[in-house]
Amino acid sequence: MSHVDSDLIVTGLCKEYVTAAGSLTVLKCVDLSLTRGDALAITGPSGSGKSSLLFVLGGLERPTQGAVRLRGRDVFAATETELAAWRQESVGFVFQEHHLLPQCTVLENVLIPRLAGSGTTAEDVSRATKLLERVGLRERLEHRPAQLSGGERQRVAVCRALINQPALLLADEPTGSLDRENADAIGGLLLELSRDLGSVLICVTHSSELAARFPRRAELRDARLTSL
Repeated sequence: MSHVDSDLIVTGLCKEYVTAAGSLTVLKCVDLSLTRGDALAITGPSGSGKSSLLFVLGGLERPTQGAVRLRGRDVFAATETELAAWRQESVGFVFQEHHLLPQCTVLENVLIPRLAGSGTTAEDVSRATKLLERVGLRERLEHRPAQLSGGERQRVAVCRALINQPALLLADEPTGSLDRENADAIGGLLLELSRDLGSVLICVTHSSELAARFPRRAELRDARLTSL
């Protein structure tokens, strides 16, 4: 898939879950259009569907209705196998918890997404090393996660999300477990690195300080997305 083609286009996206109490609607007719290099922060109360929106956009869950197109591809026209391959190639995830493998080094953790494909190459190792150097972890390549601070672990997680040069970078409360200084640093790194790679960045957050740094902002409330 070419990384010079455009854009994320979301139309009429709806998501419902079946519960013991009946149908629960978390997304209603969400429309969204972003171009490469764009960065959108989504705020909203807990339980408003922010994480569900990211899961659908990232192909982790299928919508009840609507369409997602990323760089010309109809994401949910794919089979489950094709969807998994697309997700591996085109989407990077950053979560509140870093989810690093404790037995692997920093460099190995960043390279994990490459292992799901044809295996790592010298070019992959070089790209991972450069990403880690860029986020200030040049001296930490052979360290294990237990030897890192919380902010350092999250920087590793950001590098891991970017190793495949994804078209779409999704961040779910990426600074929620960090102190103010580290939160500021991670927010800046996400914006800078995604812009330089030409990725579309969508970040859901409860932090008004982080959201204020994004050029585009929206609120998800009552299952509907509204631009701010």
